[in-house]
Amino acid sequence: MVNAIQRAGPGVKPSTTYELSEPILDEEVEEVRKWIEEYKHGWPRICITLMSDGWLNKVCKKEFVNFLAYSPKYRAFLSSKDVSGMKNDANFFIRLYDQMVEEVRDKHIV
Repeated sequence: MVNAIQRAGPGVKPSTTYELSEPILDEEVEEVRKWIEEYKHGWPRICITLMSDGWLNKVCKKEFVNFLAYSPKYRAFLSSKDVSGMKNDANFFIRLYDQMVEEVRDKHIV
């Protein structure tokens, strides 16, 4: 791209990184969404393991639980739940997992 701008001459103003980043990021996001949808269509054949990971954002003092789908071939992020201020006991996590099982559909989970 820089070579093309040089060939065009001094009157051409190159795009800023900000101008380039938005369309490139949008394309990447769309590509990842498509990949995840294809991955989800394969769940009836391969089944998945539902996994979670909790973490604390020390800057804004918020707690999160991330949910991921694991299969022998792929891993994918499913969602993140803000659990700040919630009573993090066994019943709470059972309800969270129940919600994710509903979203994923239990027939796809091993």
